[in-house]
Amino acid sequence: MGAALLPSVYGRAVAAEALLDGAIPVMVKRTLADAALAAATGAGASYCDVRIGRYLRQFVITRDAHVENVVNTESIGVGIRVIAGGAWGFAATNDMSTAGVATAARQATAIAKANARNQTAPVQLAPTPGVGEQSWRAPIRTNAMAVPVKEKAALLLDVNAAALANGADFVNSVLFSVNEQKYFASTDGSYIDQDIHRIWPLMRVTAVDKATGKFRTRSALSAPMGLGYEYLDGNKADQTVLPSGVVVYGKSYDMKADAIAAAKQARAKLKAPSVKPGKYDLVLDPSHTWLTIHESVGHPTELDRVLGYEANYAGTSFATLDKRRDHFKYGSDKVTIVADKLQPGSLGAVGFDDEGVKTKQWALIKDGVLVDYQAIRDQAHIIGKTASDGCCYADSWSSVQFQRMANVSLQPGKTKLSVPDMVAGVENGIYIVGDGSFSIDQQRYNAQFGGQLFYEIKNGKVGGMIEDVAYQIRTPEFWNSCVAVCDERDYRLGGSFFDGKGQPAQVSAVSHGSSTARFNGINVISTARSLG
Repeated sequence: MGAALLPSVYGRAVAAEALLDGAIPVMVKRTLADAALAAATGAGASYCDVRIGRYLRQFVITRDAHVENVVNTESIGVGIRVIAGGAWGFAATNDMSTAGVATAARQATAIAKANARNQTAPVQLAPTPGVGEQSWRAPIRTNAMAVPVKEKAALLLDVNAAALANGADFVNSVLFSVNEQKYFASTDGSYIDQDIHRIWPLMRVTAVDKATGKFRTRSALSAPMGLGYEYLDGNKADQTVLPSGVVVYGKSYDMKADAIAAAKQARAKLKAPSVKPGKYDLVLDPSHTWLTIHESVGHPTELDRVLGYEANYAGTSFATLDKRRDHFKYGSDKVTIVADKLQPGSLGAVGFDDEGVKTKQWALIKDGVLVDYQAIRDQAHIIGKTASDGCCYADSWSSVQFQRMANVSLQPGKTKLSVPDMVAGVENGIYIVGDGSFSIDQQRYNAQFGGQLFYEIKNGKVGGMIEDVAYQIRTPEFWNSCVAVCDERDYRLGGSFFDGKGQPAQVSAVSHGSSTARFNGINVISTARSLG
């Protein structure tokens, strides 16, 4: 049912071949942008930016031995944002003529003037110098859209067959591919053309005990990435065998091998005992830690949430402005977390954000101390910044851009430390691999996290699999319990393809990197017992 709704959500349904055709020539985009800029300033706008977008998405969806759906969508149009009378106005159109975009620009200006009547203070934009004509291309090797659907479906069905042959009873697998062709122009003097690619192979493998009806699942240990089809090469050099025996992945993913492992592990989970609740030292693999970072650091350092602007959408933060002023100890001195829009292969990597700001990396937490937030052009002055952080994004030409999370990542440890060395120092702990269910309050302070795979650690040795593990945290207590982070050799990315925010809601894609990290004395509960 969800797949059937995809075309209406993401644009019009098209043939797969159309995903490789129809790119708008740069000179055509420049002509349209100039028409919008002239119309807006002619109508009284003091500032205008224009986003011309072609958004392409493909979903190949399978279950067991069947292809359930193939969805190809295309959405093309222009979004125009202006300031007039000190207030914002926005309008969008899919009329790709100079007259059409000029009409939308005048409409946006009229909306801004109407908004200005109720504006209590004028918009203050941090200065952003025009960069002239610029371009940025995602550094991919193979455009996933160019790979025939038949080949992709065959891959997924082969993955499913491998899982079914190794103990799975049901398998769902999906391959998502995204290409955003975006052009930005503004009255600051920028004309920026960008080509962005993302890919996400995922699956859910289920094993059933037919005698009891009990079932367990294991989802893919892949990560959504800002890469092309080469992510599915399965290069063993990008694989890591953990002390638990689990194989995890870096910039190359072997989906079939992961499916076989998932089937065996899902079946093993049927026999694994439930965890005994109590205090444990946790060893968290990056395939798990990314979600904890996302929820407990990424969101609470978004400035609009800090200011309460997103309160209606679970969007406040305990990390209030006074905490930065007072050098709040967010975590231990092992914890340095950066926001980053540059890292190759990450979901958030672009050359310029949707305000035409050149992207960068900056620290949010340095040696455990909260030092900064994530801010865009009209927020920068609130915290004394003279420039935007370059983290503004809209999920469509028809959506207004606003502050979105950059890649937010825990930096590797500064001293040499391998995962086996870390595990060797743990007397009573749990090794957690993969992300699972979670719950967190709207201030991002109290939370609970599950995972995919759990292993006991006793006296420095990884033992047998256990089940029903969830750990509970208060954000600052948790990050202050971090006693070690492995070095850069273990650094890997996880992330979200569909991070929701805003009203009307938008989604964005964001990565979170880390090396394996150890947290001491964390409260663990059994979800089996909590559910009765």
